[in-house]
Amino acid sequence: MKTIRASRRSLGMNYAIREVIVPAAEAEKAGKKLYKLNIGDPNKWDFETPEYFKQTLREAVDRVDNGYGDSQGEMDLRQAIVQREKEKNGISITTDDVYVTAGVSECIEVMMGTFLEPGDEVLVPGPGYPSYMQYIHFFEGRTVPYRQIEEEDWKPDMDMIRKRITNRTKAMVLINPNNPTGAVYDPKDIREFGDIAAEYDIPLISDEIYDKIVFDGEFHSASRLKSDVPRIILNGFSKVNLMPGWRMGYCYFMDEKGLMDEIRTGMMKQFRARICPNVPCQAAAQASLQGPQDYIVDMNRKLRERAEFCYKRLNEIPLITTRKPKGALYMFPHVDLKGTPWKTDKDFVFDLIREEGVVFVHGSGFCEEFGQDHFRSILLAPQPVLEEAFDKVEKFINRHI
Repeated sequence: MKTIRASRRSLGMNYAIREVIVPAAEAEKAGKKLYKLNIGDPNKWDFETPEYFKQTLREAVDRVDNGYGDSQGEMDLRQAIVQREKEKNGISITTDDVYVTAGVSECIEVMMGTFLEPGDEVLVPGPGYPSYMQYIHFFEGRTVPYRQIEEEDWKPDMDMIRKRITNRTKAMVLINPNNPTGAVYDPKDIREFGDIAAEYDIPLISDEIYDKIVFDGEFHSASRLKSDVPRIILNGFSKVNLMPGWRMGYCYFMDEKGLMDEIRTGMMKQFRARICPNVPCQAAAQASLQGPQDYIVDMNRKLRERAEFCYKRLNEIPLITTRKPKGALYMFPHVDLKGTPWKTDKDFVFDLIREEGVVFVHGSGFCEEFGQDHFRSILLAPQPVLEEAFDKVEKFINRHI
């Protein structure tokens, strides 16, 4: 029997955040202690899912019939999301505008499958979250990155965005607060995204999953644009609500003129095909929106302290410079590889894993064009862990230069 081949599009998928797990597993097998600073999972560290979320989930399993639910998401949760967005961003949407997903990642997949024909283009931040690039590739589209200017605290390069728009551009993505840089865009940036979208007649996709994880400055949502530019806003429960393994997310449409009605229809057809989101977890997600929110204050306090430490300590290490993150769970340091044994940031990261057990994600995994010579580190680990890991990074670099 002949070998059964996989599709080119599936074999072309390459999720850098988990790609580093392979050398990490080899290092651990060889006896290395690992410092896993690669994945933005708060629950792996000292951030605990609030008890009332868990209790609601237990009660939901006992209370509901555990059958299929609404393909668009349970009405009670959608109503809670409508209220949440009104309180957080001062906007008015309806339950018809809201779609519940298995994390933001499912929403990205469904969106790209709806927007794209082969050869269509999507503008994405460079560096940016890899799932956007992967699903654009999977649906045979083309990722067009736009630069975020490191010297200006990762401000998006609006001139480049304009220059890279073509007649194949189907949408423009922004991620705010930003993964992987930790940038938080100011109101002027958000308005300019809206102006460009209006000028070129392009819908805006705004990923705002870290909207309450801001420890320097204020968050400004693209939902608040005074504009009739069609927008899809993405959000979820993995980060702010500390339930990453429960896979709960959502998106909502802001499309006063109905310009994306066909996009809604295409996405809803896919949501029906997947049957429904997890029903008991939706009850817990609803509770997380309606119950006490004080845990977020403590979370931001810890992250602020750890961001300050990471910023100070990493800038003390030879070859490394970094901007101070303002939000999200990450920072994106630059490493000067000129004259070193490492030809690429991936070489640097993989050797660091093998020799010292410190696991970062190579910057080029977030954008080949604008992520090279960088790496992403999480801010989530307690300071003693970060201290030990960064000491090992310094030792590693000094050994090789």
